[in-house]
Amino acid sequence: MTGLSHSLPLLARGAALAPARSRSGACDTPVALTVEGLSVARGGRSILRFVSARFERGAVTVLVGASGAGKTTLLNVLNGLLEPDGGAVAAPGLGTLRHPDQWALLRRETATIFQDHALIGRLGAFDNVLLGQVDARHPLSPLPWPRRAREDAAKALADVGLLDRAFDRVETLSGGERQRVGIARALARRPRLLLGDEPFSALDLPLARRLGADLRALAIRDGVAVVLALHQIALARALADRILGVRDGAIVFDGPTNAFDGVAEERVFSCSATATGKV
Repeated sequence: MTGLSHSLPLLARGAALAPARSRSGACDTPVALTVEGLSVARGGRSILRFVSARFERGAVTVLVGASGAGKTTLLNVLNGLLEPDGGAVAAPGLGTLRHPDQWALLRRETATIFQDHALIGRLGAFDNVLLGQVDARHPLSPLPWPRRAREDAAKALADVGLLDRAFDRVETLSGGERQRVGIARALARRPRLLLGDEPFSALDLPLARRLGADLRALAIRDGVAVVLALHQIALARALADRILGVRDGAIVFDGPTNAFDGVAEERVFSCSATATGKV
């Protein structure tokens, strides 16, 4: 597989980017998104409770916590799929996001890797990756995809090691291969904010580490804010610049990866509310 750090710059914007934040936190980086006092309730149950956090460009932030802690709900707020009941989301250049037009602008710069892939089985891998850019063209356009979009799709498939399966129907691919197609679809959008909900859950650990390292290289190289929800704590420690520990809808740990020790892990996972399914 060709690593992202050795491929053509998928996310280059033609502008100089600030240096990436080191794991020690020694270098300031621009903030991609800020949330203040987020609250979400569903069916009379509190899912997120006054969550505040900053997500920086050029760094990987990993959300960890037990099932039902609120990680997926937080990601759904960040990508505009869920409107919070309270609090605010703000982005540089857009301010506090209050209107649909503001959210639309943010979503153009955002890509999400979904755990369930959200792919169309009867289409090939290449077409599924192209569909990740459908918001950039009219859905009824009779014209072929622009050359740049096709090149981006091919590069993204090469980056996840699936260029040789580009025209195979997704329904014929293995679960791990489908997950890699989902990652490629997100990369082809050239995002500034890249979200992932358990993006490596169907992959074996060596491949998960390899793709995760590539995403981290992408964040550092191109100033992308990467936010991942992971259940593999060892993988989180290996990939993250910063870890947010979520327990019962609240952030109980927010710090650099080297500070997420056994005591912090116990704080995140002990006495956690259990739930069926993800929230």
